Amino acid sequence: MILVTGSTGLVGSHLLYKLISNGEKVRAIYRTERKLDNIKQVFSCYTDSYTPLFDSIEWVQADILDIPSLTDAFEGVSYVYHCAAFVSFEPDKYQLLRKTNIEGTANVVNLCISEKIKKLCYVSSIATIGTLDDTEMLTEESEWNPEASNNVYAITKYGAEMEVWRAAQEGLDIVMVNPGVILGAGIWRYGSGSLFKKAHHGFKHYTAGSIGLVDVKDVVSVMIKLTKSDITNERFILIAESWSYKDFLRDISISVNTSPPKKLAPQWLLQIAWRLDWLTHKLTGKRRQLTKHLVTSLSTKKSYDTTKIKSYLNFEFKPVKDSITEIGTLYLKQVE
Repeated sequence: MILVTGSTGLVGSHLLYKLISNGEKVRAIYRTERKLDNIKQVFSCYTDSYTPLFDSIEWVQADILDIPSLTDAFEGVSYVYHCAAFVSFEPDKYQLLRKTNIEGTANVVNLCISEKIKKLCYVSSIATIGTLDDTEMLTEESEWNPEASNNVYAITKYGAEMEVWRAAQEGLDIVMVNPGVILGAGIWRYGSGSLFKKAHHGFKHYTAGSIGLVDVKDVVSVMIKLTKSDITNERFILIAESWSYKDFLRDISISVNTSPPKKLAPQWLLQIAWRLDWLTHKLTGKRRQLTKHLVTSLSTKKSYDTTKIKSYLNFEFKPVKDSITEIGTLYLKQVE
């Protein structure tokens, strides 16, 4: 039996589709029933006959912060894919991020140890790939820099990684993936899917930075291959290509039949924008849309070395341009 946490997210839902399509016996954790619509929406991108696949999954309502319900979900499980996480770059969400990403992961790995799980595959992020020099090529060996101005999401994902490595030291076989921005269809309200929705309404500006991109189907494929392999206690950067934001927003816009942004957002404008966003949040309670760390990220260029995953699995990533075109087509099909 395979257990999947975070099953209603982009990675989790695509992972479920792949596992079930391969004939695996799968149990999936969900927190609220309304989130199950995400999975049906993702499945419907790839088949009209998704109901039998959905119904073949053993569904368990549980929460990674609720140990009794999580313990029940682990009964009879041999392999675990831990995809659950809370994603936010809002500073005032730090405690919730810590609780979900660090404490939740600790609960998962503790049960993996006590239930003698054969292997855990953990989905981390390139946000934890640290560097002291922004000009260097980042690898799996690039050390986290606690002195850097790290965003709250990165801090808690790094803390979650420490829980996974602790479990490895205690004898649990683990593999870890560190994907960049994951592109995938079916969930359009948040995550990378929301960028296609925003592009459909039109972007006015692009920024000067770069972004590491990877197709969700590549992420899922690597996760399954690593879990089935003899590889243990290793982590892998998963990025197909690094693009400038200008090219990224251009191709997303084209994929949904809208005009690309033509104006570069200057640094001074971004600095004003995040401060105004902070003030709006303080006065109205409205959720942050733009933070200081996010502005820095949008303006920074980074390069990532993916030699390790290519050599370990002889893996080739799907071209990003093909991913964007495919997802844009699915977006138009589902929203129109």
